[in-house]
Amino acid sequence: MQPQRYAQYLEALGIELFVPRAGSARAATQAATATADSDEAAWTLLENEVRGCTLCALSQSRTQTVFGVGNRRTELLLVGEAPGADEDAQGEPFVGRAGQLLNAILRGMRWPRPTVYIANILKCRPPGNRDPSPEESACCTPYLHRQIDLIKPLMILAVGRVAAQNLLATETPISKLRGVVHHYGTRETPLIATYHPSYLLRSPGEKRRVWDDMKFLKAELEKRRAAAATG
Repeated sequence: MQPQRYAQYLEALGIELFVPRAGSARAATQAATATADSDEAAWTLLENEVRGCTLCALSQSRTQTVFGVGNRRTELLLVGEAPGADEDAQGEPFVGRAGQLLNAILRGMRWPRPTVYIANILKCRPPGNRDPSPEESACCTPYLHRQIDLIKPLMILAVGRVAAQNLLATETPISKLRGVVHHYGTRETPLIATYHPSYLLRSPGEKRRVWDDMKFLKAELEKRRAAAATG
């Protein structure tokens, strides 16, 4: 229907045509711009803090920090354990063989890597790729909290035993953490745990379980997306 005829139609029905005031539209645009600028400044500040962090001894052995990468407005945040040798060299999480497998899993679920955000419990590589110590995790977790606060994801995927046990503050085996929706942080963000891709490289027979986890994650994410749209 042409705009003029549409206006005449509304007038005949006695319905006032709503025309947004220029000032209101301008104010909304300015508010959105201010919010985006504020978020960008917060991300820059946080990344600089991480880059210069010396809270634990890992700062003395790292090549560089591994802050995180991806879409900062994503619905899905992936959290891994800590950088390995490839990640320490390139400054990006999940870039080695395990990262390639993770990318393939994400593509299979139609979540290309750039559409999600990927971070780790630790921002620096532990020597020899050992598990993070409780002290190291305690130093780094506040950085992850701030990333989560900025992203505000609908769901978190904990990738691997160490990530899941740290986020959920438990020693429960990953096999028993799978298949359940947990909740994380003050926002009570829904969290699902799955095996680490490096484990799948050693135990390829477990890939089916991870695929089941990803389908479960996708179904839960779609539920929450629908709830957010109607709420």
